[in-house]
Amino acid sequence: MKPRSDIQGRARSHRELIANPSGASSNWRVQFEFTLSPAERASPNEFLALTDRRIPMALIRNPRARRYVLRLRPDGSARVTIPRGGSVAEARRFAERNRAWLGRALQRMPPRATGPRGLFIGTQIHFRGELVTIEAGLNGQSSHIRFGTESILVKDPTADLRRIIEGHLWKLAARELPLTVLVLAAVHQLTVGRVTVRNQRSRWGSCSRRGTISLNWRLIQAPPPVRDYLVLHELMHLRQMNHSPRFWAEVDRVCPDFRSAERWLKEHSALLCRNNSIQPRLDTNPANRY
Repeated sequence: MKPRSDIQGRARSHRELIANPSGASSNWRVQFEFTLSPAERASPNEFLALTDRRIPMALIRNPRARRYVLRLRPDGSARVTIPRGGSVAEARRFAERNRAWLGRALQRMPPRATGPRGLFIGTQIHFRGELVTIEAGLNGQSSHIRFGTESILVKDPTADLRRIIEGHLWKLAARELPLTVLVLAAVHQLTVGRVTVRNQRSRWGSCSRRGTISLNWRLIQAPPPVRDYLVLHELMHLRQMNHSPRFWAEVDRVCPDFRSAERWLKEHSALLCRNNSIQPRLDTNPANRY
């Protein structure tokens, strides 16, 4: 059946506009799109003209989608999801018909943060679930910085330390997280094919059908119970490669307090990434390499 888009659009739960066969229009809230993969960036010559501006627009095919969906991204660009059987031409028409909605959504969008994004002496970061301060010097050595239990040799302590600190955290994660996976896998009698620690920008972790567990290095910033929950979440996909009730029953069995861990992740995701326009998420479709 050909997807329908003969509409002005209606708001679906939580700030998005989707094709509405009834032709009715609803409120004008906007859903922020947090997955910013290179394949989804708008082409430089694909724009949508509003009353007072032109904004970049990305037209993204999603074979799992049933309707056209229009979203406004945090950077002010538009994204139109094209469902299976849909067309680029119809996606453009759908966006054109809802230009007024986009205009209102842009006006309601909160201003983007303009403060410094670097890490400097005095900046606070999350480390193992605690908020720690980056400090200068160690035993009188001005060439070192420290935070929590960690000490790092640096050339210029007054410079932006982001790359150095994140590199250090990544190395810690690469050393510790695979061991956590293997220990918990052994406890629950599961076989893991491989463990990787990556710089994922929109996921906390993933599990492939071949048994590869991939984890975000930023988990080193989370409390140990939250870290363990994320690992168990991915391990349970080795039993249920989906997010069905059976899967969540497995998660509840091995991690009864998983809801509090999810709350922590939701409340602190922006702090972990230190980038309010991108927030990590739990995997949502293991069948499609989340």
